[in-house]
Amino acid sequence: MKSACPSRETAEHTTSVTLSPPFSPLSDYLCSPEENIYNIDFTRFKIRDMETSTVLFEITKPPSTGEDIDPNAGRFVRYQFTPAFLRLRQVGATVEFTVGDRPIENFRMIERHYFREKLLKSFDFEFGFCMPSSKNTCEHIYEFPPLSEDIIREMVLHPYETQSDSFYFVDNKLVMHNKADYSYNGGT
Repeated sequence: MKSACPSRETAEHTTSVTLSPPFSPLSDYLCSPEENIYNIDFTRFKIRDMETSTVLFEITKPPSTGEDIDPNAGRFVRYQFTPAFLRLRQVGATVEFTVGDRPIENFRMIERHYFREKLLKSFDFEFGFCMPSSKNTCEHIYEFPPLSEDIIREMVLHPYETQSDSFYFVDNKLVMHNKADYSYNGGT
């Protein structure tokens, strides 16, 4: 599936970017860490159940030690939840991130979630404008589709076959691509 607006721009050329197809996640990354020219750095992430406000997951990035860090560090996350997570209808995802010395116009995330070869849900969130050298916090609300008991059972029995691709754009240019996989057999 070609997207009309997302593009990746480099000094040499501009190319269209094909986001993950509607049937499965991508096996590789669509852009390199060096394409994050805005120095966007996610420093905290929290997921909560919107009905009860129970925090389901929270992580804070440790401060940098100054040592050389793998540039791909932080591009992949492995989540482990209990089966009850699959029955939630709404969760809030709060992200805290810092921005380098350039302003960011029209910051946007498109995130696609899959189980095996099936698209479960695609999300499209706007972050808007971010000032240079700023720390920002934003909560996006995820509305989950109802899942059949058969799909829930399969997702619990097959950890990490649920995956997602997260694409981050600034002014419709792809600047970051992160991946995650999910297990729902925690506590069983």
